[in-house]
Amino acid sequence: MNHKFAAQLYTLRKELAEDFPTVLRELKAMGWAGVQISGLHGYSAEEIAQVLGETELSTAGMHVPLSRLYNELDTVLEEAKLFQPRDIVCPFLADELRNEEGYRQIRRNLNEIARKIKPLGYRISYHNHAFEFDTMVNGAHALRYLLAPSADNEILAEIDVYWVKKGGSDPLSFIQAYAHRMPIIHLKDMSNDAQQAFAELGTGVIDFAPILRWGEQNGVEWYAVEQDICPGNPMDSLQISYDYINRLALQL
Repeated sequence: MNHKFAAQLYTLRKELAEDFPTVLRELKAMGWAGVQISGLHGYSAEEIAQVLGETELSTAGMHVPLSRLYNELDTVLEEAKLFQPRDIVCPFLADELRNEEGYRQIRRNLNEIARKIKPLGYRISYHNHAFEFDTMVNGAHALRYLLAPSADNEILAEIDVYWVKKGGSDPLSFIQAYAHRMPIIHLKDMSNDAQQAFAELGTGVIDFAPILRWGEQNGVEWYAVEQDICPGNPMDSLQISYDYINRLALQL
């Protein structure tokens, strides 16, 4: 299973801005099979692709802001040719889109993009936070609306288990609807206190064993580990999470 473990590079955004290539080499040395790209931090796509090839790190999807999907899709696809992911992921929505009509618009637009890039071998996914649970669309939470597993909806899920729990739902129960419609799942833990802070895997309240079991049975291709805020060195936090998830995988 460890060939499916990827580090979400947003965790290391400050370090990437200083020396992106060195960070990739360190992640490979740590043992990660892949990385999920979330911006280039001033580096060229060609330079990063060269280091990915050197380290043999796979690309577990690209997080691409809506503005780029709308206005720079051709450039995004050129980057995708270099990085060779299958998945392009919408990672966030601005405040002005977090309403019923906004979610309807996003579903229409992402489906249009998905249909355009599908013949090229790419898929569109949506990465959630907790705010999607604040709005109802067609009698369901906005996240359920965006990711509805229907034949006319090309938007795949990239469920973040921390944000699902933060939004008041049980992660394992929530992901059941997305069997074979979730190529990437985001793993992050929640601290066992009133702060409900981001935590290294295995140090908080989320039970990852049944989530991994479900993923192996239902088409998950990558387990992307992310920690938005780390208490110290983010690389140390990723090491803790990597060690934990590898131990857990051996027990399943």
